[in-house]
Amino acid sequence: MKKGILFIISFIFFNILSAQGKFQFYGKNDVRQKLKFKLINNLIVIPLEINGKELSFILDTGVNKTILFNLTKTDSLALKNIKKIQLTGLGSGQPVDALLSKNNRFKVNNLINNNEDLYVILDDTFNMSHRMGITIHGIIGFDLLNDVIIKIDYRNKELTFYNPQKYKLKKCRKCEEFDLEFYRRKPYIEAYAQLDTVSNEKIKTKLLIDSGGSDALWLFEGTHKVIKTPKKHFKDILGMGISGTVYGNRSKIPEIKLGKYTIEKPTVSFLDTLATVNARKFKTRNGSIGGNILKRFKVWLDYSNRKAIFKKTGSLKEGFYYNMSGLIVVYDGQKLVREVKDGAEIDSYGLSTENRTNNFISFITSYLYSFKPSFKVEDVILNSPGFKVGIEKGDIIKRINGKPSHDYTLDEINGMFSYKPGKNISIEVVRDGMIRKFKFKLEQRI
Repeated sequence: MKKGILFIISFIFFNILSAQGKFQFYGKNDVRQKLKFKLINNLIVIPLEINGKELSFILDTGVNKTILFNLTKTDSLALKNIKKIQLTGLGSGQPVDALLSKNNRFKVNNLINNNEDLYVILDDTFNMSHRMGITIHGIIGFDLLNDVIIKIDYRNKELTFYNPQKYKLKKCRKCEEFDLEFYRRKPYIEAYAQLDTVSNEKIKTKLLIDSGGSDALWLFEGTHKVIKTPKKHFKDILGMGISGTVYGNRSKIPEIKLGKYTIEKPTVSFLDTLATVNARKFKTRNGSIGGNILKRFKVWLDYSNRKAIFKKTGSLKEGFYYNMSGLIVVYDGQKLVREVKDGAEIDSYGLSTENRTNNFISFITSYLYSFKPSFKVEDVILNSPGFKVGIEKGDIIKRINGKPSHDYTLDEINGMFSYKPGKNISIEVVRDGMIRKFKFKLEQRI
């Protein structure tokens, strides 16, 4: 298991009700349709066409509205019937200005809805793209999931949409079936958590199924008399919500049980009250199950019959890690990089290292220039390995373990920082025009 546990996009929105259309099945197969997705930081990224424009959206069971929060300069999108509103969600900030657009045409594969609402965030400080490493335009959840039965196959990165009018979920002897409870159009299940090693007591918890959270598990302090941060923990930035940065304490608990499935030593984030004031409006909610647990199962969701089915995969017993570098790395746009046309390596003087023979140096006069991704350090966690060696917020990452940073994806970088305690990391950064080199070991702090 090597995925980073850095990002969260679960929001709580005002419960604005409106009459909308439904997603209808079109094409040759009106019973089932399959769609490949990208899995990045444990999050599901799918193509969503809005009014004829194809965009990239995260499929998030934790949202009850379809939200657009990023359009690049090359994107253009016609919006219909617009009015101004405000949205609020996770984070300690204030509500943000937004637009509500009605009567839009949504298309996912051959599923089409000709009368859909779209919420557009006007605050450009909320940018999921630079935290994901690819362009992310928005999130979609209940509006799509309520009209289908869906199977999420994390291992094969494939969604299957079933027509609830023509398909019924089959019984599965090797699976676990759960009743879903909905609050503000979001699905909750019951699970049992063991919070300490002193007693074997397992408490019943009500948890949001949150495919838009990359962590394994969130628990809200104060929602149960024994839910509190363990002694072994560290303070961390858990991600960004619509109302600002989300802070909390990172730790582990002995286990959590989902029906007959026991999940051992999952990482858990204990969130402060301020960041979750809106989430706590559902008084019986204790937290969330995120992508780092969900991806260990095949998951079926049947909203119309209020059912969820989980079937374990081979990754169920894999260990749980988190970002052990303390570096919050984000995508920083594209930079122009010079390369030799034949692929030879260029040293710091612009000379081909492959054309050196004895005292003769052949000067290269033909180069290939291309745009490559750039990454920077957005934040450094206090007393983390990266903090201790002197890496600073704003540093531009040039190399990691001897390899140019642009040869990695952001997902690969986060995975490297979350893979194995004790792993050696060497990193070169650019700060104030100067190259600085650092070395540290990934350190498991809990």
